[in-house]
Amino acid sequence: MLKGFERVNKDICVDLKAVPSLLSLYRKIFFGRKPGWDQQPLPRICITCRDVSVSADKVRQYAKVCGFEFDGQHLPMTYLYVMAFRLHASIFTHPAITFPLLGMIHLKNSITQYRQLTVNESFHIDCCLQSSQITDSGLEFELASKAFVGDELVWESLSTYLYRIDSVGRRVRPPKATPMTWDAPLNWRLSEDLGRRYAKASGDYNLIHLHPVLSKRFGFDRVLAHGMWSKARSIAALMPQIGDKACTVDVEFKLPLFMPAEVSFGAENDPETGLIFELRDGKGRRPHLSGRVSFHD
Repeated sequence: MLKGFERVNKDICVDLKAVPSLLSLYRKIFFGRKPGWDQQPLPRICITCRDVSVSADKVRQYAKVCGFEFDGQHLPMTYLYVMAFRLHASIFTHPAITFPLLGMIHLKNSITQYRQLTVNESFHIDCCLQSSQITDSGLEFELASKAFVGDELVWESLSTYLYRIDSVGRRVRPPKATPMTWDAPLNWRLSEDLGRRYAKASGDYNLIHLHPVLSKRFGFDRVLAHGMWSKARSIAALMPQIGDKACTVDVEFKLPLFMPAEVSFGAENDPETGLIFELRDGKGRRPHLSGRVSFHD
């Protein structure tokens, strides 16, 4: 059962003059020392950055890695997450957060795009750590991100993270695939260098995604695919159905995806929402990611 906290900490608000470099933040994340969770509710930390611009060349590189067709103007739906994550990392490295990023698991992500966005627009991005609660697995919390053009809310995202706390006797059941029709899935082969190509395009140089030598230092025998790459690649495959429609794409990250690998992807219409989809292993048995697309009227 989820147990909510009564937050007693004061809000922490930070106004950045520019989007920070993830390389500098990862130095703090990987080489800084934090004692671990102090058993206290997390403070509400909000970070704002105005006049955020994007590079068409970087967007093109990102689109290629993730499978989007980039026309030189319109941003892939997931691209602003690349910018927002820099603010997430600023929150993770704040002194008020007493546990390290390496102890966290990305459980879920939701992205809503209210209209198509273009490379020549300037964005005001807000990110807030807004809630925390204890679950059977550990400390769960949410980071909400919003992007504005002027006063217009054009994009938002909600990420749910878990800081795992080991419980004696806790059993973890492997996730099951959804009961979808799996007649003719798409099949993708993921090379071992995918993480490095994604890092170069996104600026997210998390060591567990870069090279087996580095990932082994953190307990993984092979390189892990980035969860947000998996979401982006799935959305790219659905763009013929999504087009320029306003929509929300919700995903849950299931089993880790180690590379190199062969994966399968399937989607089908859902009369209640719009589309449901899943990214599974090459045999179509074990889910790595499950999601749905809900279209807005």
